[in-house]
Amino acid sequence: MGEPRNSDSEANEKCFSNSEAQNESRVQVFSEPSVASRDQMETHLYKRRWLIVFLFSSYSLCNSYQWIQYGIINNIFMKFYNVDSFTIDWMSMIYMLTYIPLIFPVTWLLDKKGLRVVALAATALNCAGTWIKVASARPDLFPVTFLGQVTCSIAQVFILGMPSRIASVWFGSNEVSTACSIGVFGNQLGIAIGFLVPPILVPNVEDMDELANHIQVMFYITAGVATFLFILVLIVFQERPALPPSQSQAAARLIPTECYSYSSSILRLLRNTPFILLLISYGLNVGCFYAVGTLLNQMIIKHYPITLNLLVFQGEEVNAGRIGLTIVIAGMVGSLICGIWLDRTKTYNCQDNGNLVTSDLSPGF
Repeated sequence: MGEPRNSDSEANEKCFSNSEAQNESRVQVFSEPSVASRDQMETHLYKRRWLIVFLFSSYSLCNSYQWIQYGIINNIFMKFYNVDSFTIDWMSMIYMLTYIPLIFPVTWLLDKKGLRVVALAATALNCAGTWIKVASARPDLFPVTFLGQVTCSIAQVFILGMPSRIASVWFGSNEVSTACSIGVFGNQLGIAIGFLVPPILVPNVEDMDELANHIQVMFYITAGVATFLFILVLIVFQERPALPPSQSQAAARLIPTECYSYSSSILRLLRNTPFILLLISYGLNVGCFYAVGTLLNQMIIKHYPITLNLLVFQGEEVNAGRIGLTIVIAGMVGSLICGIWLDRTKTYNCQDNGNLVTSDLSPGF
């Protein structure tokens, strides 16, 4: 009996043979296309793609709303749970902290298992987190509400990496930037609602029972929406269209999964200087936004209070929320305009430089 063949060698031979088969297929397409070749390279844009991207945008909205729902009424939750402001700040910062260690395994899962599995995981975790919060509307249950926020922050990791994948799998090559913008739009709209709605639903009242009731109503509304979206994803969300939307996706489907190495792709990215520069510039921009969003309530309450008999007038939380809403709406409009502009002009470098310049100038005003 011969020695058993090494599995890596088999995979390499399979990749090599598949590559040869693909080359032969391409030769057939250009010379004398067969029926099988025409079927392989056939593309189609399905109307369902809009349902998929808007459904994703909706559950992204539901999750991102919860990022800032504590921070924008920081002073109220400090009073209710009897904790300091830094502890409430962690309700926002936990979203950033969980992302760092989990993004790589979640991206690997997205590559190996696909869109539907990741979408179900995201909505299930988000739904579970909201119901944990419903059970935490008591002053002695801060650890429970923190657990709910941690669960939602883990769900966020399953969400943020999906817009580009949905765009490439479901949309044509001239629609990719627009589809990405719609996906990101949901996240931004959720943050905008997170700035606006909690100060309205949870007024700064002194009676703890009344305050607990307001907080629980807010949690119940969020849980209801998250549950509805989870059911929708379970029923509606599809892994990919029957036919690819573009020639690049058609070619990608011909590549066997054994030929793809996740770790190698990460290493190639880390050796790519333009990617590292983009990573740093984007990180600085989004980090500043997250810092302002997290601390906005404290900045407004502390530096611009409305005073009456030397007491801070109740209601400045609402003004802080409106300021946050204004910031996000400006970004939402800009992202949609830039998405359409990039689809038509492909001026990515120019747009990125313009974004950095305006971001640097805005604090001066």
